[in-house]
Amino acid sequence: MRKRMFIMLFCLFILFGLIFLFKAMIGVLIKKSIAENKNPIIPVSAMKVEFSEWPSQLSASGSLRAIKGVNVTTELAGMVQTIYFIPGSYVKEGRILVQLNAGTEIGQLQSLEAQAALAKITLDRDKKQYAIRAVSKQQLDTDFENLQNLIGQVKQQAATVAKKTLRAPFTGRLGINNVNPGQYLNTGDSVTSLQTLDPIYVDFYMPQQSLSVLKIGLSTKLTTDAYPHKSFFGKITTINPQVETGTRNVLVEATLQNKQLDLAPGMFGTVTVVTGNPKKYLTLPQTAVAFNPYGDIVYIVKNEGKDEKGPILTATPAFVITGETRGDQIAILKGIKEGDMIVTSGQLKLKKGSRVSINNSLVPENNPHPIALNDHW
Repeated sequence: MRKRMFIMLFCLFILFGLIFLFKAMIGVLIKKSIAENKNPIIPVSAMKVEFSEWPSQLSASGSLRAIKGVNVTTELAGMVQTIYFIPGSYVKEGRILVQLNAGTEIGQLQSLEAQAALAKITLDRDKKQYAIRAVSKQQLDTDFENLQNLIGQVKQQAATVAKKTLRAPFTGRLGINNVNPGQYLNTGDSVTSLQTLDPIYVDFYMPQQSLSVLKIGLSTKLTTDAYPHKSFFGKITTINPQVETGTRNVLVEATLQNKQLDLAPGMFGTVTVVTGNPKKYLTLPQTAVAFNPYGDIVYIVKNEGKDEKGPILTATPAFVITGETRGDQIAILKGIKEGDMIVTSGQLKLKKGSRVSINNSLVPENNPHPIALNDHW
């Protein structure tokens, strides 16, 4: 019995020893793996920060407005007799657009013209009679006043007849036709719209602190999503003399060239105004900056020497103060210096002291102002 008990205890000792040895070996392997992967090499893209020249400019949202724009209406009520225009066509000032029925008014005009002609004959005859003292001076004065009264009535009636003919008040492009032959128009009813499109105004608001640099004649550029690869150029022509008390903004008007008639009143766009000489800023792609509630951070790549794997590059976070943005770039006002190697993508995996490798096969966009096909000041 004692021999069997000894053999059993010996086997249990061997078993527990093997289990302990296995656990110890597992722990050693885990520690070795952790030690080998303590600082994994994280691939990132990076670039040296450099100075960029940015033009001194201001930007704002603008709305387009026609130099001249009206809804063509009638001053007098009447029946539409003839329509002479084609919707959407370009017409010159004075072009007849619509003729209203003016038969009654024309008849009255002819009657008044006949009365005026008779009054003229009467006045001429009485002048001869007055020369031989056959009529009195009072009769001659009465004839003269009667003629002047009829001439005035003729002019008034002629103006009424003319109002029955609707003409283009200025040169421009017509809109949609809102009337049909035989339709009765009341005073003020819209016939069509008429807009002068070249040149064209763009109105935009600027904060009051911009008044010190805004001047009439400054160059402007308009971009709109309707033509993403095209820019429209002009100059500031008017600055409103009053600042709005509600917003403390001032309304500015610029005049743009629109020879191809691409722009239309009511369109929306972004207006850029050049206000001075270019300024130098340290710039980075916007993707290089991690924006956080407690501050904006970039990662600076530092060379710590070499090992068997190659150069030892580590990433160190640095707080920065950022400025304005333009295109894909952002200005860095404080926190880094020219020549620093900055991580531009892949920084979400980084922490202080992370080892990195630089792979610039794919880099973020770094254009301060994406240029349209015709973009030149």
